[in-house]
Amino acid sequence: MNKRNIKLVLAYEGTNYAGFQRQRDGIETIQGTLEAAIQKITGQSINLIGAGRTDSGVHANGQVVNFITTSTIDNEKLLQALNAVLPADILVKAVDDVPLEFHARFAAKTKTYSYRIHNERLRPLFNRNFVYHYKHLLDLDLMVQAAQLLVGTHDFKSFQAVGSSVKSTVRTIYFCELTRQGPEIKLLINANGFLYHMVRNIVGTLILVGTKRINLNEVEQILAAKDRSLAGATAPACGLCLEEVKY
Repeated sequence: MNKRNIKLVLAYEGTNYAGFQRQRDGIETIQGTLEAAIQKITGQSINLIGAGRTDSGVHANGQVVNFITTSTIDNEKLLQALNAVLPADILVKAVDDVPLEFHARFAAKTKTYSYRIHNERLRPLFNRNFVYHYKHLLDLDLMVQAAQLLVGTHDFKSFQAVGSSVKSTVRTIYFCELTRQGPEIKLLINANGFLYHMVRNIVGTLILVGTKRINLNEVEQILAAKDRSLAGATAPACGLCLEEVKY
């Protein structure tokens, strides 16, 4: 039978999952849950490839995955069938056939993440799983200026979590924008790739700027130092969302 390479675009709430990547038996992950759903519908065991291995508690609005199958189920029926059996916190938004050589991770050109901060004294209620509650007033203008210092091609080693083993810590950030609507501050950041915890460590550093514990010159020094201990604390996973992957 002919092989097909199928690409899915996913949205999910990561609150109840131990991240995207499949883990040992009994631990709920996005990959494991989706692979089980695909096997239930197609009768085939598949290996799902994800564009990004989002951590526990991290969400997605535009995660991209692909898998090889010989199933002949057409794409619209597959989309409907998957959404019928998947839990309510995972949604398949699109199903497409792609060339056999397509690889969701290695073919990605840029990724866009958002990070949401609920910035007021009272904690949030209805969106509590999707925002980081930071009750102390943040100076958005200073944070915007600091974010612009990160745009461009730099060595982001200072913003990489300890324990990662990538060959290079140089990445290119194409835009890093902050806006406020009511009590919510939203960061939108796009790059050709991200280091482990890079966005959350950037957010932690921007919060230091927003509370005037460090200044703009110190942000430049942190970037140049390539020393994780100098940057801000890792912001919680709940505020982070993978918005889009472009190929």
